[in-house]
Amino acid sequence: MKKSITIIILVIITILFGGSLYYLYQKNAEDPVVYETEQAATKTIVKKTVATGSIVPKEEVLIKPNISGIIDEIFVEAGDIINRGDLIAKVKVVPNVSSLTSAKNNITASRTQLETARLALENQRKIYLRQKELFDKGVISANDFDTAQISFDQAQQRFNQEKVNLTGAQQNYDIIKTGTTRGLGASANTEIRATVSGMVLDVPVKTGNQVIEANNFNDGTTIATLADVEKMIFEGKVDESEVGKISENLPLEITVGAIENKKFDAVLDYIAPKGVVENGAIQFEIKGTLNKKDTTFIRAGLSANASIILARADSVLALKEALVQFDPKTQKPFVEIEQGDQEFERKNLELGISDGIFVEIKSGISKEDKIKVWNQVKPGRFNN
Repeated sequence: MKKSITIIILVIITILFGGSLYYLYQKNAEDPVVYETEQAATKTIVKKTVATGSIVPKEEVLIKPNISGIIDEIFVEAGDIINRGDLIAKVKVVPNVSSLTSAKNNITASRTQLETARLALENQRKIYLRQKELFDKGVISANDFDTAQISFDQAQQRFNQEKVNLTGAQQNYDIIKTGTTRGLGASANTEIRATVSGMVLDVPVKTGNQVIEANNFNDGTTIATLADVEKMIFEGKVDESEVGKISENLPLEITVGAIENKKFDAVLDYIAPKGVVENGAIQFEIKGTLNKKDTTFIRAGLSANASIILARADSVLALKEALVQFDPKTQKPFVEIEQGDQEFERKNLELGISDGIFVEIKSGISKEDKIKVWNQVKPGRFNN
């Protein structure tokens, strides 16, 4: 029994010893670790942050009616280029019964007052003529004649004023009933005209739709939206973590999703002083005016991205940021450059701006230096 146990123990020891020898042999047979190298290159580095948004006109004008009614006819459609004063639509007035009755009563009252003024004028004319006859004969004094003449002139003025009032009452009645009147011309309330020149972006109403005039209690119905499409802006939002890095007058590079292989220059000219909460994050609105140098037509409302240029270094020595290491104690950057076959020497660096992939090298290495790549590569793994 003891002999069997001894044999088993010796076998186990022999197996373990043989396994150790095999492991050491395999370890020594592995290929040595080699390091690849890369070199710095001359590049233009742009440090930027990205904002999402859309392209919108700098100014949009909403055309609203001056009177309530029903759209009788529309003369434009979205996409048309029109000039200031061009006819957009006509409105058929649906008169308000109460206002119409009040206007008609005003006409009746004005006629009554005009008739009263006419009778008074006729009476003063007779008095004036009698006084003039007596004055010519020397029966009355000049003061008495002057008094009669003044009374006659005042009666004439009152009569003329009542004629104007009647005309105004009649015009007001016509406007309430039909929306226009004689002599109103281009100012007719039923004719909706463009107040600015530009492109028609939208016509949200159709013939037969009821429209409401703008007043203190209602914004009114929009009949058309006009804008100058040559003056477009980028309107977007940036996160609160980025807003501290940007400022007005920074250059923007705008890319529009619907327009491939095109970039548009712009200038950041507005940053909202107050942020708003969206999906749990604080967002700040920004605006940038586009500088269109070609005839590319950008439709209003297209989604776009704006690259805000925070810093830029043209034609500088640059290195992949992944190759740069930092001293654990001093936190100063360094790389290792090749001095011989798989022999490297540490070189401290002075870094400039970074775009997240490449970093500017101000001093420490030259373009000819071969930089150690920290990823270990065994020979023969990729090349036979």
